[in-house]
Amino acid sequence: MKKTSNSAKPVSAETIAQQAEKGTDVSHFFKGRGRMVQPIQRVNVDVTASMLEELDRAAQELNVSRQAVIKTLVRQALDQHYLARRARQPHSAS
Repeated sequence: MKKTSNSAKPVSAETIAQQAEKGTDVSHFFKGRGRMVQPIQRVNVDVTASMLEELDRAAQELNVSRQAVIKTLVRQALDQHYLARRARQPHSAS
């Protein structure tokens, strides 16, 4: 009986990256599951000392980093903004 072994040795991420940099199609290495991670862009934000203390207290209470608190609060504020904007838009007649 013929053996049909499907135990191909896994390819390292570095190898895939090198192939992609050369222009080789690497799509066959991916199964189409998961999510695409957006690139991170660093920004500088000036805040008052008292606001920084508040952020640090919140981070300590939640046992997360200051950055995690900032990102969460910004996300919540943006979501709230979009909801408010949608509520202000005139409803189309159906």
